[in-house]
Amino acid sequence: QVQLVESGGGLVQAGGSLTLSCEASARIFRNYAMGWFRRAPGKEREFVAAISRTGGSTLYADSVRGRFTISRDSARNTVNLQMNSLKPEDTAVYYCAAGFNPSRTPDYDYWGQGTQVTVSS
Repeated sequence: QVQLVESGGGLVQAGGSLTLSCEASARIFRNYAMGWFRRAPGKEREFVAAISRTGGSTLYADSVRGRFTISRDSARNTVNLQMNSLKPEDTAVYYCAAGFNPSRTPDYDYWGQGTQVTVSS
């Protein structure tokens, strides 16, 4: 049973923007904090951003703070990641996750399949 479905990845030039979306089941969206992680080729999975269940608290990795914005859309049971000023080093597979608390560590209960983001120089 698929609980989280990411979309919005693609190819963009450096300096461009993309918005990733993660559609969750109503139960998960209502009860869980949500996060985004990414894995670049040959690298470990790393934290990107997280948002609390109510949306009142957010966390960002230092590498994306000021460029990325995470938000919740309760009308669509969706968590969005607006990515601006993209850099080639943002190239990775991006994963959506749901957990009890927003966390920088991968202590999440549910994970999506991932969506590829490629930033060309």
